[in-house]
Amino acid sequence: MRPWNFSAGPSALPLEVLQQAAAEMTDWHGSGMSVMEMSHRGKQFTQIRDEALADLRELLSVPDDFEILFMQGGATAENAIVPLNLIGRNGSGKADYILSGIWSNKSHKEAQRYGDIAVAASSGAQVQLDGRDQAPWTWFPAVGDWSIRSDAAYLHLCSNETIGGVEFVDWPDMAALGAPGVELVVDASSHFLSRPIDFSKIGMVYAGAQKNAGPAGVTVVIIRKDLIGYASPVCPSAFDYANVAAAGSMFNTPPTYAIYIAGLVFKWLKRQGGVAGIQAANMAKAQLLYSYLDTSGFYANRVHAAARSRMNVPFFLRDESLNAEFLSQAEAAGLLQLKGHKSVGGMRASIYNAVPLEAVQSLVSYLQDFERKHG
Repeated sequence: MRPWNFSAGPSALPLEVLQQAAAEMTDWHGSGMSVMEMSHRGKQFTQIRDEALADLRELLSVPDDFEILFMQGGATAENAIVPLNLIGRNGSGKADYILSGIWSNKSHKEAQRYGDIAVAASSGAQVQLDGRDQAPWTWFPAVGDWSIRSDAAYLHLCSNETIGGVEFVDWPDMAALGAPGVELVVDASSHFLSRPIDFSKIGMVYAGAQKNAGPAGVTVVIIRKDLIGYASPVCPSAFDYANVAAAGSMFNTPPTYAIYIAGLVFKWLKRQGGVAGIQAANMAKAQLLYSYLDTSGFYANRVHAAARSRMNVPFFLRDESLNAEFLSQAEAAGLLQLKGHKSVGGMRASIYNAVPLEAVQSLVSYLQDFERKHG
């Protein structure tokens, strides 16, 4: 049996997808070519792209007035591409950002290069929640505390902080917040395709594929069509959403193999019962892991209960002198990539769509065994 991979990204892919890609590596459907060798404008790859787009639209019930784009550069590049395309939309040159962790902070820092950028809310301070001290970046700012400028072109938030393990999914109606002209832009990279998306509340969502949608190399952008066409004059032509949309995501050579693998993942997701089916599986996995951590005096998850991510579960050993031994024995037990991000330390289990319940059961069993030996 293969080891269980809890990497935060690039992350686990479904075994069925890997096996199909291996079988098709040298000859895709009798074409005599690997997908890596195909012309991106040939009929074979055009079919691959079209099926991937159609399957993704079906999986997320993407409305017809939204465009799906396959971009390059990852979500990090989108930190610049978003303001370059949207900040001039209403002539204000303004955008507001919600800060909830390392990734939203990076988005905010990058956006400051391109316009008047303000912080609408931040969880970067220690607060008291439910009678306990909550450390910075372990909670999400309440919607009622957001301060949004009515003339901002958009409000940006990161709906799942991969490093901090903070997730926000109750996206607000901007009109109800007194900002009907402000578009909500969401970086959903690390929980994309793990749960439904309400497109009536957003103008755009984007995600690097390497968490739930495929391998590193392709970034998915889903944007309402009326928001396209406002790129800054200094925006590189390959990053202008209007150019990418007009060319069917092939303004320049796209990451063809990454799109192919993503397409296989989309078909796999459909076989799991779609997004609704995978959401139920994700809830079961997260419940199992959090329930054990909450009852243990040996480990601790420090994220506020209302903001816990289903995808990324950071946790700490009470005695951190045992960290190296914990990781070494975990790897020997076939539990890989559990070390926390270098910026926060501790441990982190990323339990994305392709990580099955059996993997989480094996992890909990190991946690229990390690606690019995060292607790």
